[in-house]
Amino acid sequence: MNRGLDKISSPTDFKHYNVEQLKILSQEIRDFLLTSVSQTGGHLGSNLGVVELTLALHYCFDSPQDKLIWDVGHQAYVHKIVTGRKDLFSTLRQLDGLSGFPKTSESCHDVFNTGHSSTSISAGLGFAKARDLAKEKYSVISIIGDGSLTGGMAFEALNNAGQGNTNLIVILNDNQMSISQNVGGLSQYLSELRAEPIYLEIKDDVEQLLNKIPGIGPSLVRTVGKAKGGIKYLLVPGILFEELGFTYLGPIDGHDLPSLINVFKRAKKMKGPVFIHVKTIKGKGYQPAEVKPCGYHGIGPFQLETGRPLITTKKETYSDVFGKTMVQLGKKDHKLVAITAAMPEGTGLQLFAKTYPERFFDVGIAEQHAVTFAAGLAAGGYKPVVAIYSSFLQRSYDQIIHDVCLQNLPVVFAIDRAGIVGADGETHQGIFDLSYLSHIPNLTVMAPKNKSELVEMLTFATNFNGPIAIRYPRGAASEISTEVDTPIVYGQGEMLYIGKSVGIIAIGAMVDIGRQVVENLKKYGIQASLFNARFVKPIDEKQIADMATRHDYLFSLEDNLVSGGFGMKVMETLIKYKMSHIPFHPFGFFDQFIEQGSPDELYQKYQLDANSITEQIITQYEQVKGKVANG
Repeated sequence: MNRGLDKISSPTDFKHYNVEQLKILSQEIRDFLLTSVSQTGGHLGSNLGVVELTLALHYCFDSPQDKLIWDVGHQAYVHKIVTGRKDLFSTLRQLDGLSGFPKTSESCHDVFNTGHSSTSISAGLGFAKARDLAKEKYSVISIIGDGSLTGGMAFEALNNAGQGNTNLIVILNDNQMSISQNVGGLSQYLSELRAEPIYLEIKDDVEQLLNKIPGIGPSLVRTVGKAKGGIKYLLVPGILFEELGFTYLGPIDGHDLPSLINVFKRAKKMKGPVFIHVKTIKGKGYQPAEVKPCGYHGIGPFQLETGRPLITTKKETYSDVFGKTMVQLGKKDHKLVAITAAMPEGTGLQLFAKTYPERFFDVGIAEQHAVTFAAGLAAGGYKPVVAIYSSFLQRSYDQIIHDVCLQNLPVVFAIDRAGIVGADGETHQGIFDLSYLSHIPNLTVMAPKNKSELVEMLTFATNFNGPIAIRYPRGAASEISTEVDTPIVYGQGEMLYIGKSVGIIAIGAMVDIGRQVVENLKKYGIQASLFNARFVKPIDEKQIADMATRHDYLFSLEDNLVSGGFGMKVMETLIKYKMSHIPFHPFGFFDQFIEQGSPDELYQKYQLDANSITEQIITQYEQVKGKVANG
């Protein structure tokens, strides 16, 4: 029973609580999180770690008047629970259900959409400047994790915010984890801070002692405070943030409600930018998550008693296939190196990291740096493979063009989570990469139809003398084989089925759907060809032109935006070969962000499943045949 929690529909319902009541509420929230997320899946560890932090924030500040901005946002479940959305948690991350991230369309308490890392301080500073320009009075609080703080954008914002006297509170939720273990100099610096005494208490004690010196005490405090070797240089554990222009408070125990409330109330009264360092434990209160925080970052439904997943699968994912292939290729080629941006487990590179630690580089949440770092390795004679999720690769667009493709450097981009990802929603769907990559000079873009083709493409790519990208989806790797299985030849696809009525040109994961469509069409007496394009750029122009001469209607299939994507490449080919009169229809997503839901649900909703495509092809084909018959 969550008797106290059941009475909470907004933060005002617990602002009169004493500390003991807040502690009871904290436990009830943890119990609810465990029960709920064990049934739906979701981001568990990070939310268990911020229960007291979130309650203290809502206790001390007045949302939505005061603006709480959650970096990434996967740790905002507690925030959602206490702002009236507890009863929606049975729909968490489901189609038309509660989002796993802050969403302005969902609640007035979600003041800024998040999903990617390192954005909260920039957004917070923007809110603060807007407040000052409008001569309004409210607090702005950006909550960022130590993993997100490794992102360069966070430091750009800190540098900008520290230059003035704008009132902005930045709270570092330091749980020593992002998704995988944090890396780099900043992580080491924060580790050292965790062992430091609380600066405020020491600083106050020293100032009180100096002030007691007759006659010169107050002036001595001012002088020493300004001096290069002053109090802060002797005592401040957060000197980095002080040098950036922030007043540093901490480290604070993120599970000690009285300490949190005291510091937040104090920060609320302070002038200028304030940086509060809060230490939390990821997975707090649930032993399996505390012991193995990576395993409970994003998790499916699980047994609450044991922590074991309810649904287990032995099928290899594309990430698994990629990781194993990298190890095999690394054994043959000592110049092969692997780079990830804080996602060794997610991208499947943990085995490569263990096998070849000196050739594995986790650069932290720093996609821009990862790409240019890879460019440097390539220029230095090595063969870098950069494994990044499709939605995160967006962040390194300039580096792909300027540092890799402009110099025609042999960098391999292994683009995981391409197409529909599912429950993480709009911010994580990988439906833009074909559009933002396929027009870049010198860059080759490929997509495999199944696991064996991924192995072949990766082998091909690591021996290719130029920039090349391979994109593949999340989840189980297709094992479906066809009678035709030709070797990879640059710029060429493979014909899987030959028909005379309809020509279907598919790329990547959509080849399997295309195969189902071909079989469906046979039932209606429509003979269809299916061409596995393999290459988006350069596209197999000759084969497409040949298909245009042999079929009544052409269709393209892609799990990307049609605008600028694969379908547009097919259309460009038809125009180039003066065949634009040939009836052609591209299947894909049209000028929209795709919400959360299971991949199957989303493909059906947007009519990209095999049955929906079959129905549309039949309708359009019959219309064309009717016009021909009547003409």
